[in-house]
Amino acid sequence: MLISGVFDLPWWGVAIVALSLTHITIASVTIFLHRHQAHRALDLHPVVSHLFRFWLWLTTGMVTREWAAVHRKHHAKVESKDDPHSPRVHGIARVLWLGVLLYHKEACNPETLERYGKGTPDDWIERNLYSRHSFLGLVLMGAIDLALFGLPGLIIMLAQVVWIPFWAAGVINGVGHFWGYRNWQTEDASTNILPWGVFIGGEELHNNHHAYITSAKLSNKWYEFDLGWCYIRMLQALGLARVKKTLPVPSMGAERSTIDLQTLQAVITYRYDVLAKYAKSLKATYVDEVSRLHRFRPQDAHTLKRFRRWLARDERWLSDSARAQLAEALTMSGPLSTVYSMRRELRAVWERSTASSEQLVQQLQDWCARAEASGVQPLAEFSRRLRCYV
Repeated sequence: MLISGVFDLPWWGVAIVALSLTHITIASVTIFLHRHQAHRALDLHPVVSHLFRFWLWLTTGMVTREWAAVHRKHHAKVESKDDPHSPRVHGIARVLWLGVLLYHKEACNPETLERYGKGTPDDWIERNLYSRHSFLGLVLMGAIDLALFGLPGLIIMLAQVVWIPFWAAGVINGVGHFWGYRNWQTEDASTNILPWGVFIGGEELHNNHHAYITSAKLSNKWYEFDLGWCYIRMLQALGLARVKKTLPVPSMGAERSTIDLQTLQAVITYRYDVLAKYAKSLKATYVDEVSRLHRFRPQDAHTLKRFRRWLARDERWLSDSARAQLAEALTMSGPLSTVYSMRRELRAVWERSTASSEQLVQQLQDWCARAEASGVQPLAEFSRRLRCYV
């Protein structure tokens, strides 16, 4: 005899309940674990914070300290051999389908918890229930699903159990560093999977997050949508949340004849915006060169067109063969080779941590002087714009 529950739902009713419950879990992960706990991008009212924590204990069994520690280490060691779940290191298939095992392995590392797990909840209920008996929440949730929905409740429970391991540990950590589009040329391989962050609560905008990790808002462009941010705004309107940080908006002033420390600091602060604007200069130079080469050497123009998609990408994430072919293509155009190589030099300004402020100011000044004397109009225009950051 089939076990019946309080509610006798048709199949579509079971699907709606499962999707609704898993969506609450997604919201709990992105708002509480990710933006609130791991990155301190917002503060939550204690009641709201504990409700999220209780729900995650019921539906995932995840421990707040473990999740925050593993995620913080991911940012600190991104794309390196110490990154807990980089598909560039472990392979996309392993992260996508077995990402939960990589997470669990790192969560059991005492050194990771000690170094990256600070500031997470450490009250009586955390120590004696949520952390000590993390699996008990899943058992309790399974009993509730079975009592409410009968045997279909087991399907609902199964969906709740696999939802976060697949979508968060697999898709976000795997696909989000392997496939998609990039708004910002970050020092890692992160991508935005989709511009509409609905299904995974905004976590689809992963490249945006890696560019501005302390921002409570993950959407950056006008066409992007972050559902998690909508929920945060609702909580804020009710006085239940306080946003601490969002992405910085560049401030522009009059063009300066001399680069000073303030300009350097502004360029470093807005470095991802700087690189995004530089990409437009690279694109404009590319269009000019293809047009010019088409008139004189059509075969060279055709070769350059083949490698267009590689020009805006960081060469660190190209395969060896792609890197070699791109280098060969760049030899066909002096201006394009200049703009491409000077992008690498510009990035080095904020990557040289051992240089003094005075040295960096001089390097940026020299870079602007060479850009404006290069004879490449888009590059010269970009340099003049660079002098306007404040």
